[in-house]
Amino acid sequence: MTSPEDLLDLPELRRYLGRIGDRWPLERAVLGGARVEDARGAMPQRERGPEWIMILVSEAFDGVPWLERVYQAGSLWDEWEMGAPADVHCYTPAELERRIDTHPRVRAAMQHGLELPLEASV
Repeated sequence: MTSPEDLLDLPELRRYLGRIGDRWPLERAVLGGARVEDARGAMPQRERGPEWIMILVSEAFDGVPWLERVYQAGSLWDEWEMGAPADVHCYTPAELERRIDTHPRVRAAMQHGLELPLEASV
């Protein structure tokens, strides 16, 4: 059986996390969205939502305006390489806990998404 990781561009995701990590040390990175659901065998007849949802978590986001961090992190996503834009979310751990309770897409990504490894070699 093929794993979701085999169907996703993990080398590009690692490069993306490296670009983010150059700016903010990450504590977690979770990838969700329709492409992850596809890789996990979701039925084709469904409401897809965003192709990619990237949840980035770092204490270093504290004090950085939300729109600024999302703009910077979103601009580092290689839409051409990944085949679609990403709905990027950048939170401190405390902000993430609140958003899980209030934002259905964030909750779904955190519950069903793919936790990406944060490696020193990223």
